[in-house]
Amino acid sequence: MPDRLYKTGRLRVASCPEPPLVSGGIPRPKEYLNAITKCLDAGWSAHFKRAQLAYRKPRILYVEEPMDRVCGVRWPGGAAAFYCTDAATLVFPLQGQWIDGRTDLYPLKVAAHEYGHHVQQQAGIRRAYEKLVRARRKDQAELGRRYELQADCLSGVFIGSVRRSLGRSAQDWTALVDAVKASGDDPEGPRSHGSGTSRASWLKRGYAAVSLSACDTWSAPSAKVT
Repeated sequence: MPDRLYKTGRLRVASCPEPPLVSGGIPRPKEYLNAITKCLDAGWSAHFKRAQLAYRKPRILYVEEPMDRVCGVRWPGGAAAFYCTDAATLVFPLQGQWIDGRTDLYPLKVAAHEYGHHVQQQAGIRRAYEKLVRARRKDQAELGRRYELQADCLSGVFIGSVRRSLGRSAQDWTALVDAVKASGDDPEGPRSHGSGTSRASWLKRGYAAVSLSACDTWSAPSAKVT
């Protein structure tokens, strides 16, 4: 990540109250996600501006449920939402376990994680990551985890920046950490996003620091990106 982004300090979002929830969960997912992405747009565009870096907001595509294919590839198994790098587009299914009937912070975290990939793309990290993968093919899995865990950390930075305006309790945060731990890679499957412990650890780092300087997964030891 460019040094100027690291040195711009804490992410600042004035306020980001969640749209009202009901006992059955989010009543209007599109309205909820629109509100969250507007906050993400405001916070990250201002951060890039302070760093004197160009920034373009992502496009958003809503679909009723995960598609068979997205961005020209098969929809990844287990993915709640998706970011199309070349098209700079966030793809949010309006149905699925990640959002149906949920009253916790997990939908917000997923949106902030996918938006984190847009931040990586705008900062030039995606391009650098792809160059590393071409040069170090034997390390492809670990490099992929570093990329994904950085997005987890960036989601924590955002949530930490808006936590006072969310009107959530400490128990809500604990429940989110537990949900993220449960979303780690299946030990018997591809190790693409990181273990539950690693994902929760980087989320908490971002949340506590509210600063991109906490999210340098690229220089972290391998043990931190399992």
